[in-house]
Amino acid sequence: MPLLTHSLLSLVLLPALAWGLAALWIQAPGGHWLRLVWMGLWAASVCAGLASLWIQHRYAVPARWALAAAAVLLAGWWISLTPSNHRDWADDVARSLTGSAQGAVVTLHNVRNFDWRSTTDYTVRWQDASYNLDTLQSVDMALSYWMGPAIAHTLVSFGFADGRHLVFSVEIRKERHESFSTVGGFFKQFERSIVAAEERDILYVRAGPRGERLFLYPIRMPQAAMRQLFLAYVDSANRLADTPKFYNTVTANCTTLVYDMVRPIVPGLPMDIRLILSGYLPEYLYRHGGLDTRQPLDVLRARADITQRAAQAGPAADFSQRIRQAD
Repeated sequence: MPLLTHSLLSLVLLPALAWGLAALWIQAPGGHWLRLVWMGLWAASVCAGLASLWIQHRYAVPARWALAAAAVLLAGWWISLTPSNHRDWADDVARSLTGSAQGAVVTLHNVRNFDWRSTTDYTVRWQDASYNLDTLQSVDMALSYWMGPAIAHTLVSFGFADGRHLVFSVEIRKERHESFSTVGGFFKQFERSIVAAEERDILYVRAGPRGERLFLYPIRMPQAAMRQLFLAYVDSANRLADTPKFYNTVTANCTTLVYDMVRPIVPGLPMDIRLILSGYLPEYLYRHGGLDTRQPLDVLRARADITQRAAQAGPAADFSQRIRQAD
């Protein structure tokens, strides 16, 4: 029995060692060298605890107490890391989206409409805008591929009868000195942000200055469901403005949070690994009737590739019309 117990405890401690080292490397205060000190102390505590399970000596009990104390301190520090809406944010996520509805008209504050010349050269523009949900005509899913075929950023664009298209995007809210990190997204490095932006801003910057591959898929959705999804985004943005939350690479990312909003609208929509491997979302949507199943998926995918049209259109006023024109 002690052998089984010690083996199980060892299997728990080894992942805990790795998790603690990663968390301390990404989040521990005090600069590079002090982070290494915290990591060394945690590693020494875990290794001493492991050794005490398998090697009986007079320091076994103190080693276990030291490990317990280190674990309590690490857990307490981790719990103390709380999200904030008040940091030195990067320009593209500097403002919080909020909105209110009066009947069918929704007024949004802090809609992004930047002019991008490069990833570092741009004109900052935030605006307030109103949208009549009675004139909502379409929903498109944009997928922006930046790290191989399995990983894509998911955006949702709402089209209105007057020709306007508004995109919602769940993104990391990075500080001015930060850049995206998949690993950091597991360890409370980033707050969560919902951005509403003009297509000429948020789609162009990905296909143009960032050089990402961009696809735009028309989604089959009743008008009532479109309205519900639009309002769900606004409600989520309002709640984030009041109560900040952390982004998480797996559990609270650009795709899983959309799924959380769609699930009450489309009951029975199943969980799927493709909600994590979002590059394969078209296959998921096609299987569950979200795309036009009268055409093969390969045909839909080829039509959806707007990378070249979006990059060539630039931040033009008629960007949305240009990217929807067939070659």
